[in-house]
Order: sequence, then structure tokens, then C-alpha cells
Amino acid sequence: MAISAKQVKELREMTGAGMMDAKKALTETDGDIEAAIDWLRTKGLAKAAKKSGRTAAEGLVAVNVDGGKGVAVEVNSETDFVGKNAEFQGMVSGIADAALGASNIEELAAADLGGKTVADTITAKIATIGENMSLRRMARLEGASVVSYVHNAAAPNMGKIGVLVALSGDNEAFGKQVAMHIAAANPAALSEADLDPAVVEKERSVQIDIARESGKPDAVIEKMIVGRMKKFMSEVTLLGQAFVVDPDKTVGEAAKDAGVEITGYVRLEVGEGIEKKEEDFAAEVAKAAQG
Repeated sequence: MAISAKQVKELREMTGAGMMDAKKALTETDGDIEAAIDWLRTKGLAKAAKKSGRTAAEGLVAVNVDGGKGVAVEVNSETDFVGKNAEFQGMVSGIADAALGASNIEELAAADLGGKTVADTITAKIATIGENMSLRRMARLEGASVVSYVHNAAAPNMGKIGVLVALSGDNEAFGKQVAMHIAAANPAALSEADLDPAVVEKERSVQIDIARESGKPDAVIEKMIVGRMKKFMSEVTLLGQAFVVDPDKTVGEAAKDAGVEITGYVRLEVGEGIEKKEEDFAAEVAKAAQG
């Protein structure tokens, strides 16, 4: 029977198996996902398959810059200990190198890394290190110049938060300050124009309801809304935020003084948006001790 790309993708996400292995498993089992998982396990991918359902919300973000091009990748593991593992760090560094030649995460997963695809390399590492891992996110940024920064660095160019900043001119020192600001302040967008209109409308609606509770006339409420939305924009947009290096200026004003324009940024934080399960390690150890 014909095996669809969707089926292959689903099996890969469930098992961490390589693309060709997943396709072959589905072909051998007539598209039966559960049977395909068992087939993969019998072919030596048992460790990856067994661990695929476990939450991987730790790991590292790695950044890589080449002139006016920068990439950031997030590779997850189950525990923070693996993020400190030199073998895991070496793999993540290699993935960040490969990312410079990839346009998206699908291309990165299929990219060559020492004779294997990135996806297959991760699957093999699951078996040797013994934790579930995943290539979760990749982001690219281009500009006249790109500057990177890593917060809570575990090794060179990798840590818990990775930031890239694109500038219209060459001012690495200022770019590094802006990247550090982004790591700390976590803006929602570069400017008001880049904000999701739904987010803006929701905030406006909330502020209108709050203002109406005051019982003031509509004309006064309208002025209140203008002021409150201006404050909101200064809190959530990078160019409108007070610069951490000089709070008397906005980031936009500081950039103008530095003779550059900030044209874009990327911020990836390990585990961002992943619901982490509360683990009872004492219970796990006790269970293991009981055999």
C-alpha cells in the first residue's frame, strides 16, 4: 500500500526513528502505526521507541552566526544533566553548524551530520545516552550584520536562552547589549507593526472594560485607553521598551544614537511552551530498588 508523508511524520515523532526506517516500517506493516513501532523496536530502535513518549523539556539552545546570517536551534532532552553532557553538547554544536545550510527544521532534520542525517543522529544518541531527545525548533535571521548572545551558557554558543539580533550596520558591542536586553525582557515583537493584531485587540478590549468600571464619561475613557495602550506597547515591543543599559532611553532611541537600525531578532528559550510533568524521583528510585 502507499505510505503517506503524514504517516511517516507521525511515526517519526512517536519513535524518533529516521525517515527511511519509518517508511520501511510502515511498508512492512501495511501502514499499521502500532505494528510499525514494534517492527522498529525489533530492528534495534527499541530504546528510542520506548522513550519517545517521555517529556523532553530540558536541553540546550545553540546559536551560530556567519556574517549576515544567523541560526538558533533548540534540542531537547529529558533532564538538565544531559544538557551538561559533553557528548550531547557536541551533537548540538554539530546541528547548529548544519543549520546554517538549512532553510527550515525539516531541511535541518534531513541534513547530513557526519554521514547520518540529523534526525538519525539524534535517534542514535537517544539509544546511547538513554533519554528521549528531540529537535524542536530552528530559527533563521539575516541582516547587514547579525550578533548572537547566549544566557546561562553551558558551553560556547549554547545555553538556556539563545538570542540573535540583526542590525543595519556593524556595531557588535551595541548588538550584544540589545541581545542581552532581549534575553532578559523577552519582548513580544520588534515594533507595534509586528504585533499580532489579535493580541492588540484583546488588550484594548480588556482596557476598555477596566476603564468603564470607573464610571467616567466616554470622552475621558477614550483618552485613558490611548494612554494605557501606549504603555502596553512600551512594555511588549522591543523598540518601545526601556533599554536595560540606559533606562532613560527606549531601545529604539538607543539604536538611533548608536547609528544603527534593529531590523529583526530571534529569542529561543529551552522548554518554552512545553508543559512539564512533575516527577517524583524518590518514588522512581524506590520502584527501581524493588526490581
